[in-house]
Amino acid sequence: MSTARLRLYNTLTRTKEDFVPIDPDRVRMYVCGPTVYDFAHIGNARPVIIFDVLNRLLRHLYGKDHVTYVRNITDVDDKINTRAAERGITIRQLTEETNAIFQEDVRALGCLDPDVQPRATEHIAEMIAIIERLIAGGHAYASAGHVLFSVPSMSDYGRLSRRPLDEMIAGARVDVAPYKQGDMDFVLWKPSKDSEPGWESPWGRGRPGWHIECSAMSWKHLGETFDIHGGGIDLVFPHHENEIAQSRCAFGHDVMANVWMHNGFLQVEGEKMSKSLGNFRTIREVLADWQGEVARLAMLKTHYRQPIDWTAASLRESKRELDRWYLIASQYASTEDMLSPEFEAALCDDLNTAEAITHLRRLYSEANEGVAYAGARLAACGRMLGLFQQDLAAWNGWRPASAGIDELMVHRLIKDRLAARAAKNWAESDRIRDELVAMGIQLKDAKDPATGELTTTWEVKR
Repeated sequence: MSTARLRLYNTLTRTKEDFVPIDPDRVRMYVCGPTVYDFAHIGNARPVIIFDVLNRLLRHLYGKDHVTYVRNITDVDDKINTRAAERGITIRQLTEETNAIFQEDVRALGCLDPDVQPRATEHIAEMIAIIERLIAGGHAYASAGHVLFSVPSMSDYGRLSRRPLDEMIAGARVDVAPYKQGDMDFVLWKPSKDSEPGWESPWGRGRPGWHIECSAMSWKHLGETFDIHGGGIDLVFPHHENEIAQSRCAFGHDVMANVWMHNGFLQVEGEKMSKSLGNFRTIREVLADWQGEVARLAMLKTHYRQPIDWTAASLRESKRELDRWYLIASQYASTEDMLSPEFEAALCDDLNTAEAITHLRRLYSEANEGVAYAGARLAACGRMLGLFQQDLAAWNGWRPASAGIDELMVHRLIKDRLAARAAKNWAESDRIRDELVAMGIQLKDAKDPATGELTTTWEVKR
């Protein structure tokens, strides 16, 4: 175990603080995971990679048997219901398929499996127990088959996001409903139609709201309070704010987690990523063209709290650097005791991966100049970041999955298939689909939310 001092920026206090775990023998971290209804996009990959590095650092500092890292799976959600209906498959089929793809993708990015990956649907009892506590304490109320959290019942609601009331109302996309007592009150439980997933509860057959799921899963696996809660900056409000409200009011503590960490937004080539701009990139699409470690290095070059611009130029440069570094790092079976103090200090300074990578460049230069231990330290430091996971032959032998694919032909076939579907020529549509599958192409159909028209994207099966 290292004796280095870890300092982390806490969104709750807006300051960088010394990290002091509640129990050094059991450091506990929870990170919001995917809602498994579709392929995860490259923006979703950022928190997965960032908190994987933090997990690795915590295991280094406290011992791997003394860290519990939980990343949840949201497998009950209205988006899941809608997508399953669009595809004509069961909700369980959709969530199993999508979760399997997500797990494969993030492992390809070099991420370790969390210690626990709880599913929301396996924690309904815990959700109901928390809701009952909230009602008993005067913090929630049942109305027309719904249960809602009463925001006015919590005097310091909004402490995490620090937004004025009018901004919070806008940010929460407040729904006007006759069963609500206050505009800001949010749903803990809601009734389910026969066609929707549902569970029996004291308030009738229904399903949980989004926010209560994470409160229940973190409580089950980490306790009423724990050390670190992480996620993207977009989750600060309302999701994390509402998690805090539920957990604090249910269990009577001043905090839910001592440290709240949030990574910045991701944009693509200087623009917000969106399907309408044609720059939407799934993790799987990126992995068809680049090794996972290339994407990982490109992600880590920017400090996690800063916005990141995802560019082809950055990917190309990351590939060039890793090609050079692999020639040296692959020669060493390094251990963590070979980490350089400067590298460790950079990571312990609020996970400054940008500075840590600058140090890798120095180590590479020193190794080329024959400086003792520089090569071994390059290997050790890179592996702490999740790099150098292959041997040199495997690294050099990798080829893009899209190599040899005639993209013009793929686009023509997809266009023909959409025309066949529009004409209700299902036999021809299926024939074209089977032809594309035989080429190694995986199709993804979805309705354009703006026009309602069916759109199809594709990627190469790995």
